[in-house]
Amino acid sequence: MTREEFMEEPTSSNSINRKGCRERYAQFMEESWCAHFFLGPKPFMARYVYALIFLVTNLLAWTIRDYGHSALSELQRLKGCYGARYCLGAEGVLRISLGCFLFFFVMFLSTVNTKKVQDWRNSWHSEWWPAKIILWLGFMAIPFFIPSAFIQLYGKVAHFGAGVFLLIQLVSVISFITWLNDCCRSEKNERRCHVQVMIVSILAYMASIVGIVLLFVWYAPRPTCSVNILFITLTLALLQLMTFVSMHSKINAGYLAPGLMGLYIVFLCWSAIRSEPHTEICNKKAEAVTRADWLTITSFVIAVLVIVMATFSTGVDSKCFQFKKTEAESEDDVPYGFGFFHFVFAMGAMYFAMLFVGWNGHQNMPKFTIDVGWASAWVRIVNQWLAALVYMWMLIAPLVWKRRQVEAT
Repeated sequence: MTREEFMEEPTSSNSINRKGCRERYAQFMEESWCAHFFLGPKPFMARYVYALIFLVTNLLAWTIRDYGHSALSELQRLKGCYGARYCLGAEGVLRISLGCFLFFFVMFLSTVNTKKVQDWRNSWHSEWWPAKIILWLGFMAIPFFIPSAFIQLYGKVAHFGAGVFLLIQLVSVISFITWLNDCCRSEKNERRCHVQVMIVSILAYMASIVGIVLLFVWYAPRPTCSVNILFITLTLALLQLMTFVSMHSKINAGYLAPGLMGLYIVFLCWSAIRSEPHTEICNKKAEAVTRADWLTITSFVIAVLVIVMATFSTGVDSKCFQFKKTEAESEDDVPYGFGFFHFVFAMGAMYFAMLFVGWNGHQNMPKFTIDVGWASAWVRIVNQWLAALVYMWMLIAPLVWKRRQVEAT
């Protein structure tokens, strides 16, 4: 072996080793979950990150409301509260809510009408996390330098935004129930799922009736509880009315959908009564939430998680709001509507603010409570009535449109 060959051999070997290391590193980065999480455009993974950001914002708003009075009182911009501790807490929640709303509304404006995965907005939605974290932190800080009068105005606007969120959520839930009912009653699945559908329908009706009986026992123990008796009686009447409309000969939608809707409106009735002030003598369960014990804290944590889950599930369900037929989906289409997703989260920011202040920025909310007050109760019960009306209209609307078409011809 010559001297030149001897000197070139280690160099060539080192080059091969370095090339092999680079190849193994590239393969690791391609297969690594962290690499996919931070580097590649992953819309499905991105929505969980946004949900985590929304959860952290909720916890921050709760911390500001229950434990941030001393810190908030040092900010000169908050003197519009005139030193009232409950006002400082409510304003803190509204400021956090405003920052969250601005973040998701900017994301909505920058991703709306994204259709294809090749669009640069897909990359913006699914990547660039350091930049978006900095953007979120900036929007969290900016509202604390805004005058109190503007924050109060935002609180009034948030009532409307929270109502929009409830309406979107309501339509999403009803659309899922009707879709499940239509799927089970289709020619392909009707015979195969007939027994299962009957069992689920019977269980849903039984659970609804048991729930109504328990509501009477727990929240209407005496005739003087007229408001609760009204709420529960109307719930029973709505269950019967939805069943009657669904089983009408011209509709014949079956028992599954009205049974599931019955569970939903019973839950909304329970939520409405639970939202009544804890001083109500008709609310036997109120005493359990007036103390910051483990049960109250657990219930509060579950309630916060439910807010996040409801916002998340509604945000990815953009198809139920497509009022016109679209072209067939292809592989390069985005998996869900990015703009709609961020819009729901923006409205959800207003919604959680209303829950934390009880839909009233001028009342004192005890620690570890959420969505308590007469305003909250009436919002819930009106939402229940609206849910029943929307469901029945979705059953009747095709007949009305068909009749109009016949008359037009």
